[in-house]
Amino acid sequence: MGLCFSRTSVRKKKPAKPRLTNNQSVGSGGSKRWSKSRKERFDDVELQDQAVTAAANILLKQQYGVAFDRSSSLRFPNSNGHSRKNQGLPRSSSSRARSLTDPLLQPHQLVVSQDTKLEDLETTHFVLVHGGGFGAWCWYKTIALLEESGFKVTAIDLTGSGINSFDTNKILSLSHYTKPLADFLENLNEGEKVILVGHDFGGACVSFAMELFPSRIAKAIFVAAAMLISGQSTLDMFSQKDVSNDLMRQAQIFRYANGNKQPPTSIDLDKSLLGELLFNQSPAKDVALASVSMRPIPFSPVLEKLSLTEANHGSVRRFYIQTPEDNAIPIQLQEDMISRSPPEQVFRLKGADHSPFFSRPQTLHKQLVEIAKLA
Repeated sequence: MGLCFSRTSVRKKKPAKPRLTNNQSVGSGGSKRWSKSRKERFDDVELQDQAVTAAANILLKQQYGVAFDRSSSLRFPNSNGHSRKNQGLPRSSSSRARSLTDPLLQPHQLVVSQDTKLEDLETTHFVLVHGGGFGAWCWYKTIALLEESGFKVTAIDLTGSGINSFDTNKILSLSHYTKPLADFLENLNEGEKVILVGHDFGGACVSFAMELFPSRIAKAIFVAAAMLISGQSTLDMFSQKDVSNDLMRQAQIFRYANGNKQPPTSIDLDKSLLGELLFNQSPAKDVALASVSMRPIPFSPVLEKLSLTEANHGSVRRFYIQTPEDNAIPIQLQEDMISRSPPEQVFRLKGADHSPFFSRPQTLHKQLVEIAKLA
């Protein structure tokens, strides 16, 4: 998240006063295998069920090395790149109402169009990198949608995040924080490439990885993310004089694991302000999930200045997805990052808050697939 730090604005353990391109449709043709009745039955309930399955798989695969095989048709596409029909999927009465600004996409809109086959793309593998305080769990809707479209998806838990049990207060460098991502990229097969997607502070992590492994990254997508220039830290970016974020200052709670006279070791967020800061357009159930799942943000990596070169970092294609209703990284700051280091294309996710994977999952998915298709 956006960070605002000064000695006069530090809170310790109690909150106190101290311190484009236009969107294009994905897949106009669709698949003839989807009948009209199938389209009519493809609603938020089914999407939610797929999402729950995907979220369960993240946890089970990471903890136990097994998958939750509720319905293989949701996760394993056939040779044509379309998922097999699922018969008798249980219905749920807990689905949320459809959003007018994030309309439910039909099945033919959730897959790559007929004139663009998955096997023709440079890569069909997305690697999702969460933001500060989040974990792989936050991508559960995006995972379900991408897998349903035939893509391979890996969601990373960075050090001290999600189910990674390392003590956040002991993370002293960006290299340590991003080690799970670096290990994953280093172990890719020879010649294999991925599309990196970074959210929030995960953007700095993606840039760090681009410098180390440029030949293994086909594209980098920054979603409401810190897109830094060389010599800049995440704290530098959020400390610009022309950007003020009082809500972020109010929400920050600094932790001092090494004693109050030493620099902060991590940053927590006031749970009572999470909804307004990060999820002001998101469903209540996702806010509840985040409130019990988020962890502190390690402070040292936020201070670290990136060293980026044109030969490495500059060789990877970059794209930015803006979130206009963002209260954590205001649109003004997003625009400033884009102007300082222009990416190949900029997309605007209408009506999205800081967490579009919750607030606008279908349209976020649509934009990710569109970027994957770009030659």
